[in-house]
Amino acid sequence: MLFLAQMVDEALGLSNQLNNLSNLLTTYLPAEQVALLSEAAAKLPGSLTLPSPGMLVVWSLAALLALAVLEQVKFQFGRLGKGHRLPGPSYTVPFLGSMVEMVQDPHAFWERQRDYCTPGLSWNSIVTKYMVMVTDPATIRHCFNHNSKDTLLLDLHPNAKMILGTRNIAFMHGPEHKALRKSFLALFTRRALSMYVEQQDRVIREWLDKWMTAQDAQPGQPMEVRDMVRDMNCATSQRVFIGPYLDDPKVAKKFTDCYMDMVGGFLTFPLKFPGTAVWRAMQGRQYILVVLEEAVLRSKERIRAGAEPSCLLDFWTQQILKECEEAEAANVPPPKYSSTGEMAYTVMDFLFASQDASTASLVWVLTQMADHPDVLQRVRDEQQAARPDLDATITGDTLAAMPYTRQVVKEVLRFRPPAPMVPQVAMKPFNLTPSYTAPKGAFIIPDIISACRQGYTDGDKFDPERFGPERKEDVKFAGNYMVFGHGPHYCVGKEYANNHLITFLAILSTSLDWSRTRTPDSDRIKYLPTIYPWDSIFTFSRRAAAN
Repeated sequence: MLFLAQMVDEALGLSNQLNNLSNLLTTYLPAEQVALLSEAAAKLPGSLTLPSPGMLVVWSLAALLALAVLEQVKFQFGRLGKGHRLPGPSYTVPFLGSMVEMVQDPHAFWERQRDYCTPGLSWNSIVTKYMVMVTDPATIRHCFNHNSKDTLLLDLHPNAKMILGTRNIAFMHGPEHKALRKSFLALFTRRALSMYVEQQDRVIREWLDKWMTAQDAQPGQPMEVRDMVRDMNCATSQRVFIGPYLDDPKVAKKFTDCYMDMVGGFLTFPLKFPGTAVWRAMQGRQYILVVLEEAVLRSKERIRAGAEPSCLLDFWTQQILKECEEAEAANVPPPKYSSTGEMAYTVMDFLFASQDASTASLVWVLTQMADHPDVLQRVRDEQQAARPDLDATITGDTLAAMPYTRQVVKEVLRFRPPAPMVPQVAMKPFNLTPSYTAPKGAFIIPDIISACRQGYTDGDKFDPERFGPERKEDVKFAGNYMVFGHGPHYCVGKEYANNHLITFLAILSTSLDWSRTRTPDSDRIKYLPTIYPWDSIFTFSRRAAAN
């Protein structure tokens, strides 16, 4: 350490410069302050020699240099497997890693990371954290199958625990998590999903009318639709999940604003000081939970009175009341998740889980149909056959008559999986492959985009025909289609999300025409943190058949 300090000092002359600065300050300080400093120094133990200000800086720089060297050595050892090293950058910027590069152009950064090794493993570092990207589908499934404090745990976003709270279902594992997920089965039965589809239909039609009102106010002028789609999706989730209990317009408005504050908190640095986006997101969560607790109480009262479920919360309340009765009969405590507070928390998780990924996918539906008019025409032909009365509400049975529209939605999700990566952290050294063990604390990044490209014919091409009855690539490569995850955290709302996208495309395709205004950036991808087209600028008009 002293040798490093001397080298830095000799090279930069910091010690002499800072000593000169110290002498100048002493010269210009009032005599009384100089005397006080001298008296204080005289009282120090004789054996204690304080270093000069210059040497303090030099030693600090030397310590930083030593830490930087140790970090790089640690990373290089982390790369070592049995007879090989993980591909990746030769080195990374000390302490920052590739953070600047990732923030400046996330799309280019992650594509380069995939190019290091697909399929397989590659390394990098982000803000002192050693990272392993996994692009092999089998290894990704291996990662998803492990979820415990002794293996891997989800680490979705630096802001996630601050905004969502540590009780979010994404951070749960073990028997408690398994029991909670089991209670969700009642939420996605055929009966429940059919009711949700009818509610989705109504909200989508309402919002397409709002889009056209906005377009009519500026005829022929292109509009960026990402926020419009976001608002429509938010309204859909609220109607389906807690519809009858968000009936006060003022409460509903504030609820939506707070909800959007939570979403916005994921697009900023992890600072939770008053006034920051994360702080507003945390405050928004508190209000949302208050509203949801009231909704849970009203739902319990309604279902106990014998009413039929009218939203997702009601279906879950019905299931939980049944479980509580069974627990009482068996003389055991009711499930932990049956309390009003826990139910409110979980419904908030559902609302949030249905937002970003679905919004991104809805935007991709718009862009892909605009870019592939031949596919859109086939969708329209199928809709005319399946829905002779285009104004009639779509039902679960109607969806069953739309196989090609379902193929298109499935291909949109494969081509542009909205949640491209699912970060996890190694709680202990974790065997990723027979020849490589990730060190404790490593970030493991299973890459869904890579998995969804592999195996499929021309995997980089948008081609709904791959999922048709002739090619059956959805069967051949089912293990690579991990859009909805895999293992203990597999998305329980998969069918809900698929039905929402199919219903949207069915109504949109028969109600409106739209053209995309392309820019030089239109083919780029934006990470927010789900992926979106860099721009989604459209001009809408009503279809003649819909007038």
